[in-house]
Amino acid sequence: MTRSGKPDIGILLLLADQEFVRDLREHIAALGYADQGRSDGFVLRTLGAGPTTITGLAERLEITKQGAAQIVDDMERRGYVERRPDPTDARARLLHLTAQGTAALSAARRFHQAYERRLRKRFGDEAIDTLRDVLTHMAGEAQVSTPHFRALMF
Repeated sequence: MTRSGKPDIGILLLLADQEFVRDLREHIAALGYADQGRSDGFVLRTLGAGPTTITGLAERLEITKQGAAQIVDDMERRGYVERRPDPTDARARLLHLTAQGTAALSAARRFHQAYERRLRKRFGDEAIDTLRDVLTHMAGEAQVSTPHFRALMF
């Protein structure tokens, strides 16, 4: 608690994120995607913006190539991702979403949109627009506007 007796904003942000992720996981599990891993959403959104290599994925996720390869191996085994030859570089393999991966990404995006609609209905457009502005400021205008993060948002 702060001096004003209100909960600390950092804790509220953490709890809100945890609740959002829990609701999202329950929703997509009910649609048949109960096997989603912790990093799957970021990988799905990244590949939804276009194919990339393991190296490109690792850079976007800010993890090692080995870590990205492990995630991809697991997602490939579960049917969300596939590797295809790069038409411009015979040595490289590009990561693509499978039909199942595309469907899971679409389900998650629909959840995000419905969640925001519920917030807007309860608190109004002005409050949610202000919340978006505050979160953008907290995340950092420059970071939010990078091509990588812009691709994840849509």
